[in-house]
Amino acid sequence: MPFRTKETLEAWLAEFAELGYPVSDRLRVMPQDGTEGHDTGLIGLDLVNAGTVTYLQPEPIGSTHWAVTFEAREQDVKLDAGRALELSTELAMLSALCAFLQTKSAAFIASRAAAPVA
Repeated sequence: MPFRTKETLEAWLAEFAELGYPVSDRLRVMPQDGTEGHDTGLIGLDLVNAGTVTYLQPEPIGSTHWAVTFEAREQDVKLDAGRALELSTELAMLSALCAFLQTKSAAFIASRAAAPVA
């Protein structure tokens, strides 16, 4: 569906940043083709203090609901108070972004359903 294109998701990330959220330069739309070449919607972030690959995507694929996935790690992460605070700031931003993407996706679907059929 069109709301999962790289261009749309990049525009939504820019809109999210304009709302004043501390969007990381490491946050990026990742190319991923689903069945029949359709974009599935995948946004990645390497957490600065956790060394964990993290991504957001519709769950289940094709849904307007978004989820954050943290890939498994092989080693423990130990952080001092300052680094833990930095990580918590990134996690708060991810949570807000996940809700934002879900809202944008639902609004997109609702606008398509309300549009007259030509």
